Amino acid sequence: MRIVIEGAAIATVDAAGTEHGTGHVVVSDGLVEAVGAGPAPDGPADRRVDGTGCLVTPGLVNTHHHLYQWATRGLAQQSTLFEWLTELYPVWAGIDDKITHSAAVAGLVRLAKTGCTTAADHHYVYPRGGGDLLASVVDAAGQVGVRLHAVRGSMDRGRSHGGLPPDSVVEDLDEALAGTAAAIDRYHDPAPESFVRVAVGPCSPFSVSPELMSGAAELARDKGVRLHTHLAETLDEEARCLAELGCTPVEYADRTGWLGGDVWLAHGIHLSDGAVARLAATGTGVAHCPTSNARLGAGTARIADLVAADVPVGLGVDGAASNEDGGLGVELRQATYLARLRGGPAALSARDALRLATMGGARCLGRQDELGSLEPGKLADLAVWRLDGVEHAGIADPVAALVFGALPRIALLLAGGDPVVEDGICRTVSEVDAAAALRSASEHLLAKVTR
Repeated sequence: MRIVIEGAAIATVDAAGTEHGTGHVVVSDGLVEAVGAGPAPDGPADRRVDGTGCLVTPGLVNTHHHLYQWATRGLAQQSTLFEWLTELYPVWAGIDDKITHSAAVAGLVRLAKTGCTTAADHHYVYPRGGGDLLASVVDAAGQVGVRLHAVRGSMDRGRSHGGLPPDSVVEDLDEALAGTAAAIDRYHDPAPESFVRVAVGPCSPFSVSPELMSGAAELARDKGVRLHTHLAETLDEEARCLAELGCTPVEYADRTGWLGGDVWLAHGIHLSDGAVARLAATGTGVAHCPTSNARLGAGTARIADLVAADVPVGLGVDGAASNEDGGLGVELRQATYLARLRGGPAALSARDALRLATMGGARCLGRQDELGSLEPGKLADLAVWRLDGVEHAGIADPVAALVFGALPRIALLLAGGDPVVEDGICRTVSEVDAAAALRSASEHLLAKVTR
């Protein structure tokens, strides 16, 4: 299809930060054909979109999520991370492929309705007899129509080996590596227009052995895929690393091959000046999850310092069990506000936040040449935000309206040029059915725990 959007404000998020007060975007065959000021060039169109009163941005990129957690929202409401994990791991031990699929569909619908066209999902819980959980997530993304970076996670340190999760949800070293290799072979598509890519993702230093960390890094580089894990999320994690390993989390990542331009780390809250410099020197990315960090009281990440050091930084929603909203668009404001609480009102601008959610995320996922900005030749992943309601009336700056105002309704969301959301409604799957399936899955899962 050839789609022409005209009359909208446009934030391209290109290297120059080009914006148009009133402009056009032309999409053809899944790519951005043209973007600029004023009316679109003459030419045929299968569809014309009146963008008056709207802002067009690149589709948002979610760099960290756990979609299965959509079935366990609202639990452990006043817990630290380790307390929260201790309470929820026994619940997650009951997930299966059907529960995971229902949670993933609902979670991806919510992400799409909040401007997200690419989502990285870190799945690391594999209960015995649960079925093919990763296939459930991949299938859900295909139904909703957004791009998926499926992070094949793993854990090999259950409670019997000093870890937090029950032994029933962890794998041994060989199982984890073999399962990860199989997922890459089955699902990873390195093509520029790919809708599914796979990354390697041992869960965290306190749930994974050094052998799995090192082996997973070697596997990822042998297969030519990216690496993702949780790191430096809490002070408890740092204390545990110092006690068990004699080093900080970033030093441990360095030892085990987990720093580099093909790595992005979730959270990265508790970082020394030296750690920030080391991430910058190695090109290691950080997925910043402001709402989840606040929900768990984990701390406020040094986002302004990381950005100033040119560390690739993207935004992440994290699992809905620690971020019940589950939307990505709202993280623009959250990231801005938390950065300013730490560093003052100039720490992060509205445009800085939009860049984190678009080009920053694309850099973390290694797709900056394909995604993250509105430029001819790039993939036609874009969001048309409606700003003409009372919620944004009087805000002359459309980017400020998006970031500081109420989250706008999506007039149109395209992924690869195909509509996913129109007028605030997901068009690819039934929201009513998705909500009903999630409700049933959640009730079924919680009933397992109480039996």
